[in-house]
Amino acid sequence: MSVEQPTTPLRVRSVGSSLERVDAVAKVTGRARYAVEHGEPAGVRDPLHLWLVQSTVARGAVTAVDAAAALAHPGVVAVIDHTNAPRLADTDNAELAILQDPTVHFRGQIVALVLAETPESAREGAALVELSYDVEDHEAELREDTATHRPDAVNPNQETDTDEGDVDAALAAAPVVVAHTYRTAMEHNNPLEPHATLAWWEETDGRVLLSMFDSTQGVHGVAQTLAPMLGLETDQVRVQAPYVGGGFGSKGEAHAHVMAAALAARTTEGRPVKLAVTRQQMFALTGYRTETISHFRLGAAEDGRLSAIEHRVQEQTSAVREFAEQTASPTRMMYAADNRRTSHRLAVLDVAVPSWMRAPGEMPGMFAHEVAMDELAQACGLDPIELRLRNEPDVDPETGRPFDNRRLAECLRRGADRFGWSSRPAEAGARTDGDWWVGTGVAASTYPAAKIPGNAARVRSLGDGRYAVAIGSVDIGTGARTVLTQIAADALEVGAEDIDLAIADTRLPPASVAGGSSGTSSWGSAIVAAAQRFRADHGDHPDPGVETTASAAQDPAAEQFAFHSFGAVFAETRVHRWTGEIRVPRLYGCYSVGRVINPTTGLSQFRGGLVMGLSAALFEESWRDPRFGHVVTQDLATYHIASHADVLDVDAEWLEESDEIFTPMGSRGIGEIGIVGTAAAVANAAFHATGVRVRSTPITADRFLGAG
Repeated sequence: MSVEQPTTPLRVRSVGSSLERVDAVAKVTGRARYAVEHGEPAGVRDPLHLWLVQSTVARGAVTAVDAAAALAHPGVVAVIDHTNAPRLADTDNAELAILQDPTVHFRGQIVALVLAETPESAREGAALVELSYDVEDHEAELREDTATHRPDAVNPNQETDTDEGDVDAALAAAPVVVAHTYRTAMEHNNPLEPHATLAWWEETDGRVLLSMFDSTQGVHGVAQTLAPMLGLETDQVRVQAPYVGGGFGSKGEAHAHVMAAALAARTTEGRPVKLAVTRQQMFALTGYRTETISHFRLGAAEDGRLSAIEHRVQEQTSAVREFAEQTASPTRMMYAADNRRTSHRLAVLDVAVPSWMRAPGEMPGMFAHEVAMDELAQACGLDPIELRLRNEPDVDPETGRPFDNRRLAECLRRGADRFGWSSRPAEAGARTDGDWWVGTGVAASTYPAAKIPGNAARVRSLGDGRYAVAIGSVDIGTGARTVLTQIAADALEVGAEDIDLAIADTRLPPASVAGGSSGTSSWGSAIVAAAQRFRADHGDHPDPGVETTASAAQDPAAEQFAFHSFGAVFAETRVHRWTGEIRVPRLYGCYSVGRVINPTTGLSQFRGGLVMGLSAALFEESWRDPRFGHVVTQDLATYHIASHADVLDVDAEWLEESDEIFTPMGSRGIGEIGIVGTAAAVANAAFHATGVRVRSTPITADRFLGAG
């Protein structure tokens, strides 16, 4: 039975040290098994292979399925479509309610499944399935004139619109006004391990059970989503994810392929079903970052002090299920201004469902805001850092609460010193190196500090000063196994080598999703609570086998402060005067994030975020052909992400601090803040190099042709 336990700050020993990843050897030797790699040792025998058949129209209905040729192909066992698929008990989640009717909501939707003895047979069989459609007109393009509506809320559950003061009057009276539109491209997450699921059904003691290995960021979330749809209790679905090859948010919730595996396995009389989604299929089925259009207006005095901020957002969602990215959310709390207005409007399109991608909302929203701030600095004749310092708020503009710890000014000043900002020419286009224009830019970064309730951990004595610690959290490659081991070791006052950590199984105590930069804060607090309750109940020398399960009690300080992390990103951008080629030889971030649990894995997270932000700034753009409704950039050749040749000097550091008001470890989340503001810093540096202002991503060479 789990109890709530107030926590006290840790006596730090392992936390803050660069413990080597505890799973490093398993990964580099190939012993770490990912979703579809599990075999007989895990009870997986004689699996069938599943291939997805996707719609080739963007809207309409399937009128006929001819599976004869597919079923005649050697190795093909079955073809499942809307006429013979198992029925779901609940279809409220329309994205996952596949094969329940003939309706087609978007191109690439799952319309049939092929099961075969080998993946090759399954793939060939899928190509042989013939479908006929009743095709309807569709809309698959986000434009400024596309019809939109106001959603009830934006992710995760925030207000759609905010309005403080009289924005229009303040803008009319402002001596300096910046008013422009900024756009960010549609992006796809593309983790190294494609989405994959292994599923099988069995009956034990009269109870039907579904077991899955899934490449997911949250095993409990998958079980909680699938169970009611399948007519099961949550404890009838077991999901494990011992190793996951990245996610960037796309594996934060179950997508249709997971249901496809569950439904297919329901028809196989107990034989497991393996499904590995291809890279091409991921561009239609596993989430993406919506394209955004941000209409920004800033009003300021001649000294740069803001009097009005307006941020109006247009973005897209899917007709099959709504998702509203919180693009204007950071605008509500970033800078001081008496008059502020934000809004979100959604275009409902016949496209796949958008979803989480690293720093949803904050990444595109802060691109718009920080480029607009750079334009305001130019209009006021101010250094961009000085402009930001003059607009530092005394309290959180959104809630009116004091910030628990806002050290953005220190990040800006320290970063400027480290980056050599003082030697920066004031005028754009003033510095050249041969045929290259050279410029530097800055942007602020922020991300909310979050802890998700409902997490619990179990501590059991193994004797001889060793402990088994269990929590159902998932390590998606960020190093969660390692930092949770360190947290448990300090909470139990033993060495990290004395902790046997179990994670990523729904049979373990509940844990929230690895997302929203909330994982370590949420899970670590639960582990500390369980360890401190265990020691209170059993002392320092417990008998082997005794155990305690506990969750962290709600901290009264949660309602007293505004909890956010901050940072400053600096970029040097070089633009070739004849070709427009863009290079970023230096990229640096300085952050205030509380105590960093493990400097080695932490630095990896910051650098990874910076590289991903660089990739968004210069390369990443998914193209959907509006005539046919599909994404045409369906591979890593046409959808370019930053590679080794694109990434030069990338570095990050953080301020020494400990935020024990927020967590007993003194930490806040670090997984996403690195990407926030990075694209804006690159864009601002490109302007400083050339005098050409680019207000959309990606920033491509053609924007600068003719600039000189």
